[in-house]
Amino acid sequence: MTEDETTTPEEGDLPTDDGADDGAGGADAGPADEPELSEQARVEAERDKLKDQLLRTAADFDNFRKRSQKELVQAERRGREAILLEVLPIVDNLERAVQASESAADAAAVRQGVEMVLKSFADIASRIGLEAVESVGQRFDPNIHDAFQQQETDAHPPGTIVTEYQKGYRLGDKLLRPAMVVVAKKPPAPPADEPSEEA
Repeated sequence: MTEDETTTPEEGDLPTDDGADDGAGGADAGPADEPELSEQARVEAERDKLKDQLLRTAADFDNFRKRSQKELVQAERRGREAILLEVLPIVDNLERAVQASESAADAAAVRQGVEMVLKSFADIASRIGLEAVESVGQRFDPNIHDAFQQQETDAHPPGTIVTEYQKGYRLGDKLLRPAMVVVAKKPPAPPADEPSEEA
């Protein structure tokens, strides 16, 4: 073959564009992106989440309220039980005093028994913080005294408590009941002598 002769490539030797086309087609056939949630769907999802949290919080609060009420009732009951356990011995002693008075020949012995019961009550009152309200000889105080009667007298300044009809009690800073008392009152001035008429 001479230098002027050129060879024509066979059809089988020619490069084809199938690979390029396949490459371009492969890029287009990749996995499709997942669709993003719309704004409305996102808001609805957030709303449902907040609603669920609100319902859970409301349920927790309701359970807490019921539990607190139950604990409060139990605490009040335990408090009443503790007080009654302190008071019952006084009732027992009073019943014994009544039984003893039926056969007692000496009234002083009965009196002594009752005084012992009162002393036991005073001891219990001191343990639980119960205090009697001072009254006789004190200035009348409507916050802790209940005046159900006034007594005219010169022996005490007006407004002074002269008699205690029923004791008052306070538990700590709380007044349980006021003392029923008699309060001194200034007696009216005697009428002035009328001048005699001259004949």
